[in-house]
Amino acid sequence: HWTFNQMPLQFFYMAVIITAIPCNIFSLFVACQHISQRNELGVYLFNLALSDLALTVGLSLWLDFLWRQAWVHGQYVCLISVNIIYTNFYTCDAFLCCIALDRYLAVVHPFKYTFLKGKVGIAAMVSIAIWVTVLFFNTRGTVMELGVQNEKLSRCFDVIYPVPQIVTQVSMVRFFVGFVVPFLLVGFSTWRICKVVKSNQATEEQERNRILKLLTVILLCIFLCFGPVNVTMLLHTMVGDCRNAKWLFYMDDVSMAMTSLNCLADPLLYCFITETGKANLIILKSTPDPALNLRQLCNGKSSLLLQDKLSIKKKLLALYG
Repeated sequence: HWTFNQMPLQFFYMAVIITAIPCNIFSLFVACQHISQRNELGVYLFNLALSDLALTVGLSLWLDFLWRQAWVHGQYVCLISVNIIYTNFYTCDAFLCCIALDRYLAVVHPFKYTFLKGKVGIAAMVSIAIWVTVLFFNTRGTVMELGVQNEKLSRCFDVIYPVPQIVTQVSMVRFFVGFVVPFLLVGFSTWRICKVVKSNQATEEQERNRILKLLTVILLCIFLCFGPVNVTMLLHTMVGDCRNAKWLFYMDDVSMAMTSLNCLADPLLYCFITETGKANLIILKSTPDPALNLRQLCNGKSSLLLQDKLSIKKKLLALYG
């Protein structure tokens, strides 16, 4: 196994773990507040933080492996730790995609899918389905990739050459279903939301920028944090001999480090989500003509993101007939 100088990586992962744990615990607290307010985004934010906290466990074992330059915990702990890390790759992708699609439905189709708005139970069922699917698929895939090793293995997180055909197929499915599809869905949602927000003259510049920042963070998280590691895993299946894969092992170190930054990037989302909600209230309260807001709501062009548009509409109707 070829790697860069391990000392910088060890300090890097140590810093990520120490920073990520309190940040994501705080994100759990914020997510619980959103859930208590019947905001479905809180469910996805909660699961993101939970997935990131699980990743810190996997990174801790990875750090121990780098420190010792040998795996001392046995095959089963290796399987569990690799599965934790792989699970984070795809649960985070999925939950980020859910947040983007939720914003897409709220902004582009504000009244078409009102039965989904504020339905924390539906968001919880979607989250459970994501966890079960990813865990089941990753567990089977990880066993196939690492199950050939014995109980006293001294390496973990390594690729076994030659890569079996079934592992190649699993890697291709992971790449397209776990990375390409979420990236395309988030990209489409971002494009459509940008068109609607930019064409809405009633949307304040500060609010418009905040919406676009939220979507940009989601898109960059998927592309920068999970793109390199998915591409690297796919490339491993195309190399028949480890003697030709030295450059790929360098990419392993870099891509894994980039993926770990996701633990720090996800907590940024709560800032944009919370601030967007505050901005929506400010916009609603400061509008000189509330009836104008009502017309925009009826036309489906409002930029309100985190408030229940139907309840706002009812309140305005009650006040202004």
